[in-house]
Amino acid sequence: MTSKIERLHAASASQAKQTLQFIGGQFIPGTSGKTFENRSPETGALVSVVHEASQSDVDLAVKAARQALSGEWGRMTVAKRCELLHAVADGITRRFDEFLEAEIADTGKPRSLASHLDIPRGAANFKIFADVVKNVSSEFFQMDTPDGGTAINYALRVPKGVVAVVCPWNLPLLLMTWKVGPALACGNVVIVKPSEETPSTATLLGEIMNEVGIPPGVYNVVHGFGPQSAGEFLTTHPGVNAITFTGETRTGEAIMRAAATGIRAASMELGGKNPAIVFADSDMDKAIEGTMRSAFANSGQVCLGTERVYVERPIFDEFVRRLKAGAEGLKIGPSNDPKTNMGPLISQEHRQKVLSYYKKAVEDGATVVTGGGIPDMPGDLANGAWVQPTIWTGLPETAAVVREEIFGPCCHITPFDSEDEVVGLANATPYGLACSVWTSDVSRAHRMAGRIEAGLVWVNSWFLRDLRTPFGGTKQSGIGREGGVHSLEFYTELRNVCIKL
Repeated sequence: MTSKIERLHAASASQAKQTLQFIGGQFIPGTSGKTFENRSPETGALVSVVHEASQSDVDLAVKAARQALSGEWGRMTVAKRCELLHAVADGITRRFDEFLEAEIADTGKPRSLASHLDIPRGAANFKIFADVVKNVSSEFFQMDTPDGGTAINYALRVPKGVVAVVCPWNLPLLLMTWKVGPALACGNVVIVKPSEETPSTATLLGEIMNEVGIPPGVYNVVHGFGPQSAGEFLTTHPGVNAITFTGETRTGEAIMRAAATGIRAASMELGGKNPAIVFADSDMDKAIEGTMRSAFANSGQVCLGTERVYVERPIFDEFVRRLKAGAEGLKIGPSNDPKTNMGPLISQEHRQKVLSYYKKAVEDGATVVTGGGIPDMPGDLANGAWVQPTIWTGLPETAAVVREEIFGPCCHITPFDSEDEVVGLANATPYGLACSVWTSDVSRAHRMAGRIEAGLVWVNSWFLRDLRTPFGGTKQSGIGREGGVHSLEFYTELRNVCIKL
């Protein structure tokens, strides 16, 4: 017999918004019979009930994708394809407020951040990569043949086929379209598996695809989790030709093992423990502003964010004092408050992980410069996944919070005395995603950029991205590069054509 509370919960779920699969141009509930709740990180309120994909649903998505690949989409000219992708971008912009509300409901991030970064950049990815595809040339060679004649060789870029796009929850629309945009521009078809924490904007995008005339099956969305759910069903499916993933390293390792069966291409942007290096000759104001953003923006839930800060000893005390003041000046609050510049973490589960590191830091003897706990929040906000921005000093490099990715609004600050010393400290990690170097010495900037083991090195900036440039990590931070022509290299196969004249 069900309790009254269980009956009320079931009734509430039945009345809630339903987030469905999008397969073959249609929104369908799926065949697993399973659903899960998508809850607000701000208040814990129910956002929607999400339908979890079964193996049969993933099979159906792959079938729809392959049919699209062999149909109208596969025969479409590059010009027409790019025209449709521009229309997709315009469609997102036309329904900007709907995408904004969906993204905020899933993530709890401040409206100011989502409206200036997530949605406009998410839309722009379609136009940017459509333009790249139209304007990048391939190889051409003329050669002499042994019989005294001539032959020409030229390269064709052909789509890889069905691409599985497995997305993270921290920048859901932006990082999904960062992959879907170039994949479609190159003529592929996609099956998107958004994070179970943030299913809304990927699903909403299906409406735009239909509105602008993208053929059914070109863009598909399946919902669920990783092992024994949509993630595993999709990445192990033999009908998938390539897999692109952004997320934690452990999950990336599992996906790479899956990709090995069938020798399928994989592009991985994984975890990081990114350093910032601040020299005494840097512009202190700019270094503080940049480190504030890199440590605390999006509540520290940015793969490129800074969790290790190394500051040259003559300015160490001043830097710590000023970063502390900046962190304590952050306005933690609801997304609809225009003064809010820091929202909640993505979930209660993730908050428990971050708080466990806050506890470890104290147990290991850290000096807590500021933060380290949960802020007092009024009313319904008390049920949200809030934490304080936190700064530590005084820990050895062997401490857990210095070695392991936390993915929260926190950083540890360490003094250093020489360039060689700080290069060693920065590189002493299994990760190699990004680094920021703050200095006014141009020669030093170039030396440091060449010595730091990272896929991206910023000098006197952070998160400044030209989307034509290569993006990706080294070591356990990933494999492969995307961005500009590098995205074309992943999402297409090069075919050489040799013609004897």
